[in-house]
Amino acid sequence: MAIFLTENSKILVQGITGSEGTKHTIRMLGSHANIVAGVTPGKGGQTVTAEGRDIPVFNSCQEAVAATGADVSVVFVPPKFAKAAVVEAIDAAIPLVVVITEGIAIHDTAWFYQYAVNSGTTRIIGPNCPGLISPGKSNAGIIPGTIAKAGRIGLVSKSGTLTYQMMYELRDLGFSSAVGIGGDPVIGTTHIDALAAFEADPETDAIVMIGEIGGDAEERAAAYIKDNVTKPVVGYVAGFTAPEGKTMGHAGAIVSGSSGTAQAKKEALEAVGVKVGKTPSETARLMRELIEAL
Repeated sequence: MAIFLTENSKILVQGITGSEGTKHTIRMLGSHANIVAGVTPGKGGQTVTAEGRDIPVFNSCQEAVAATGADVSVVFVPPKFAKAAVVEAIDAAIPLVVVITEGIAIHDTAWFYQYAVNSGTTRIIGPNCPGLISPGKSNAGIIPGTIAKAGRIGLVSKSGTLTYQMMYELRDLGFSSAVGIGGDPVIGTTHIDALAAFEADPETDAIVMIGEIGGDAEERAAAYIKDNVTKPVVGYVAGFTAPEGKTMGHAGAIVSGSSGTAQAKKEALEAVGVKVGKTPSETARLMRELIEAL
């Protein structure tokens, strides 16, 4: 089993005819993604040839869904057009919309996130995220499909590069699913959403949670773990050496005063029994020890 994305998922790519859309369509197809359509306004009727397949391009998500039954959209659309693209996917009642785009205005993200919530049908992952992968089953986003096999570890991470590193470090053990939720101040799917899904997944035995400085998402996740998660969790928080008041990497990774520090997040997680590594490699070692003890 996998969370959010399975071998039965039918994926459409918004922005498929752009350079990033085409490149990552090829990469997704190479790791078992079932890409059934692309959407680029004004280019309906064209096809994109990738991995020996001719993928039809439609003018709108509504047309693509009607023709193919697509139930996942991956958004490779420039920031100023991203809100309209996501709203179009929500209006087409697509259950999962993965927003890869970086640099979307916070107001736009807040608007389309609330629009998705109000729809009652669409889950947003991202924006500014690498997407998600269920190794051996499907891949929606930009996570390299070759860095890890299928296994029984669940991974949820704010950071794309740390997602890749953790998957590589634990590649021999493998993952049920890995979800990159993004590091913007406003995101759709949270650590808590992923933790709940992994807790409910019978084929996930243990969870790695990667956070970073800024905000209180990790503290809230710690409180959720205490009350709701029975599976063992190992954590890592990026940003122990970050200077106060300076944005580091993601727009949400900024320490203001005494809140949002890596140390505070580490202490909150450890207080509820989560083992927290000081480096990604130490975090991977902690997970190995945990798996061996199960």
